[in-house]
Amino acid sequence: MDPDFVKLRDIKPVLSAYVNEAHQLLEKSQIPDDRTVHDVRVLMKKSRAVMKLIASQVDADFYKKQYDVFREVGLKTRCWRDMSVHRKTLKDLKKKYPDVFSGLSAYKEINALLQKKESDEEPHNGMAGEVQTIRDLLSKTGYRIRFQSLTNLDPKKLINDLEETHRIVTDRYLDSRNNLKPAKIHEFRKRSKDFLYQLYFFRPLNPSVIRSVEKKLDNITRNLGKYNDLAQLIISLDYKYKPDSPNPVLDELIVLIREEQDKCLSKVWPAARRIFNPGQRLINLLGFRILMI
Repeated sequence: MDPDFVKLRDIKPVLSAYVNEAHQLLEKSQIPDDRTVHDVRVLMKKSRAVMKLIASQVDADFYKKQYDVFREVGLKTRCWRDMSVHRKTLKDLKKKYPDVFSGLSAYKEINALLQKKESDEEPHNGMAGEVQTIRDLLSKTGYRIRFQSLTNLDPKKLINDLEETHRIVTDRYLDSRNNLKPAKIHEFRKRSKDFLYQLYFFRPLNPSVIRSVEKKLDNITRNLGKYNDLAQLIISLDYKYKPDSPNPVLDELIVLIREEQDKCLSKVWPAARRIFNPGQRLINLLGFRILMI
């Protein structure tokens, strides 16, 4: 299918909708709950992916101002999200391995996490002020987007930039596949999300095929996310293995967490290899002609 004859999804109204939705979510309460924080963070990731896609066709100052806002909101909300993720991950493990947790009652770090209330019941210091700051940032960037013309974006350039995103993710896939470190896997996940969120605008070119790839990418990024949540939990517990450890039950818990991580990755690699196969062109993956310029 030739992109000369099919209109891509219009970018400006979608980007504006992401910003407006994030702002509206944060207007509901001075202390957003875990679901709200998660949804706002996803909207900011989508917005950053859009900015990367159009970066070569917009003014550098416009790009930097918007991208910096989306990144700042992500950074400001990360600590709120991290605590709730640690808690949820630990509670899920407890349900799955109750016998192990029965021997962990003496571990203060674990019990403190398990006993914490949800974020809407435990205001973080300065959180209300931070929420207002974020709302102000989103209002300003929404205004700038409203008066920025994005009608002349060249679809051929957008497709070429999507292909560049695919190339970058392929590199991250190979790097993480050959170097199984949490930081490498996390980077692969982040760039995979960029590709997933950018693909949305290209659905009209080959809807059934692109939706299928999006579904596979969603599954990949979800499992990479679970892997990362488990990795961050280990870090939060400040665990380091020592021979003749005085904490055999904690050692057992960490082994179980590692096994859960392995299960996550086993669901990632087969699909990832098909999407990010070295040397594969986007033309072959998505089934439409890429016009080089």
